[in-house]
Amino acid sequence: MLFLPLFNRNMKEYKDEVEAADDFGRKVRELKAEVAKIIVGQDDVIDAVLTSVFSNGHCLLVGVPGLAKTLLVNTLADVLGLSFSRIQFTPDLMPSDIVGSEILDDQRNFKFIKGPIFANIVLADEINRTPPKTQSALLEAMQERMVTAAGHRYTLDAPFFVLATQNPIEQEGTYPLPEAQLDRFMFNIWVDYPTFEEELSIVKATTGDNRVELSTVMTAEEILFFQNLVRKVPVPDGVIDYAVRLANSTRPGVNGSPEMTNEFVNWGAGPRASQYLILGAKCHALMNGKYSPDNEDVRAVATNVLRHRIVRNYKAEAEGVSTETIIDELMQKATL
Repeated sequence: MLFLPLFNRNMKEYKDEVEAADDFGRKVRELKAEVAKIIVGQDDVIDAVLTSVFSNGHCLLVGVPGLAKTLLVNTLADVLGLSFSRIQFTPDLMPSDIVGSEILDDQRNFKFIKGPIFANIVLADEINRTPPKTQSALLEAMQERMVTAAGHRYTLDAPFFVLATQNPIEQEGTYPLPEAQLDRFMFNIWVDYPTFEEELSIVKATTGDNRVELSTVMTAEEILFFQNLVRKVPVPDGVIDYAVRLANSTRPGVNGSPEMTNEFVNWGAGPRASQYLILGAKCHALMNGKYSPDNEDVRAVATNVLRHRIVRNYKAEAEGVSTETIIDELMQKATL
């Protein structure tokens, strides 16, 4: 066992990784319980977002209006004790509205005024409603955790996450995200309707005068610590082999590509998908009380990792073959 260096002297000191992993699982359960005070149901969505956060990745939440996507992100910022900013993406939004701009101060010197990107959690609301020029203002921030303005580079505070939302049904006046930008998101998470029982609970909880007080469960220093812990998780070679084979199987025209891929896919996932499959599997394992991931953990995160990295062809769209159907079959093939 390796000794784990601490990021904050006020944090609990662990004797080894096993103790730290056990405490991480306990903290995650506390987080979920706190979020559940506000968000009813959506357990899989909450799990996926937390996996993304502790894997140091960004995620895209896709769902129809009114499913509490924005509320979920806001609630997570509260219980994680992180700074939060919300950017409403509109057709007239400019890159400087995100990154910031220089102004002349009283002494007629240029002074940089930071934009809303300078926060730990940035909610990019309806990200596909702004032109690609403005969408691209997020690219450097998401990849490098830095932004460039007026020839100067500014480092963003860690931890830093972009949690974006997108409406899948209102496509008038929208601008599809470029593939390069989509690839920066670790997860593409589908937010579905609540069940009948969950909707009953939502209506009862939100139409009365009940006020819920949220507690901060984790600090920024602890998040950074646990992100480092996730990186330390050992992975068997067979699991890495499975993840890489799964990512490879999404690429048409490659030697050994499955029939499903060659028939229905235009473009497949790149190497970043393989990386995120392993990182996500590591975090999923720790969150569920395991000290090392297996193929089940890879499969648990595969749909969210691959959904936005597979481009279907016309035949798939015409025959109603969904991306999820393709991923399900490829997961079965990769197991063989």
